[in-house]
Amino acid sequence: MNQPDPVTASIRIAAAPTDVFPYLTEASLLVKWMGAWVDVNPEPGGNFAVNIGDQPIRGTYIAVEPPHRVVFTWGLPGNDALPPGASTVEILLTADGDGTVLDLIHRGLPADLRPDHLAGWTSLLDTLRVTAFLDPVS
Repeated sequence: MNQPDPVTASIRIAAAPTDVFPYLTEASLLVKWMGAWVDVNPEPGGNFAVNIGDQPIRGTYIAVEPPHRVVFTWGLPGNDALPPGASTVEILLTADGDGTVLDLIHRGLPADLRPDHLAGWTSLLDTLRVTAFLDPVS
């Protein structure tokens, strides 16, 4: 069975990768742009748990490579189409002058869930761009 094309999104953030990376791994910063509640242990095999509105997202960190790459699994408890661990999110940070290009690749999503996830990631990454620019980590 062929996997559907991944959902991809890219943004440029006016902050260095070292300033953006903590927003991908630290609960106190993730909650500012991703969810209403966050519980993470950012190391390979560590817990990735975020509630986006009333949607519980659960997964596990696969790779944590500061300040350039984070990979974690993604799914919804009790959802047969997208259970925890069913899909994978990879976020790459690349220095771009005095800023950062963030590329997100979400693989393994069922085709019918791709449009909603693309819209969701586009909105979340826009929030991250504003948050990381206005409140950079020192």
